[in-house]
Amino acid sequence: MKSSADTTATAAPGAPEARSDDARRLRTDTMAQRRRELILDAARAAFFELGLQGASMREIAKRAGYTPGAIYSYFASREEIYAALLGESLLRLNAQVASAPGDGNAAERVRSKASAFFDFYRDNPRDLDLGFYLFQGVRPNGLTRELDAQLNEQLRAALQPTAEALRDFDLNASACETEVTALFVHMVGLLVLIHTGRIRIFRQHAPQLLAQYLDQLTERLQRAGH
Repeated sequence: MKSSADTTATAAPGAPEARSDDARRLRTDTMAQRRRELILDAARAAFFELGLQGASMREIAKRAGYTPGAIYSYFASREEIYAALLGESLLRLNAQVASAPGDGNAAERVRSKASAFFDFYRDNPRDLDLGFYLFQGVRPNGLTRELDAQLNEQLRAALQPTAEALRDFDLNASACETEVTALFVHMVGLLVLIHTGRIRIFRQHAPQLLAQYLDQLTERLQRAGH
């Protein structure tokens, strides 16, 4: 009969091998993640400079320092890369909206959450470039319906806290959807004016215009509730 010491001695030689395998997998995963990040960084620059249609997989590979074949190991298409970048952008958008103050009355929460949405794109114009395809309702060729729906759902999620605050004005679902849509259109319009520099034509300050819109919206809804 083997003693416990004999058993330990027998099992011990396998332990270093297991640790070695774990370390090897960790290194492989880390390298794969790093390569993926390099590809996304290269694609981001290419999309901003050349547009979605002008940034080919070959161009992205060249900027990343890889062959086109190597990139296909990580992404099936240019559109899939674009979706990954846009998805990451939407995650940051949702995080900013979620971190905006959510206490106070309904009017205060509408102002807080809507302003957080607007400020994200005002302060991150490159994310605005990525988001334009969603705002315009255009689905790039090659982007699957499932992925397109997922990205749109992330955009809707960023507007959800504002919608929830609006519901506290006793709006029904249809009226709430109308107000959220109108607010979204207003914010995108202001963002486009900022992005193109056209806001200077009107000698207006976009954040102030948004604040005025939100004040008028909440005051109107408060009056309607009395």
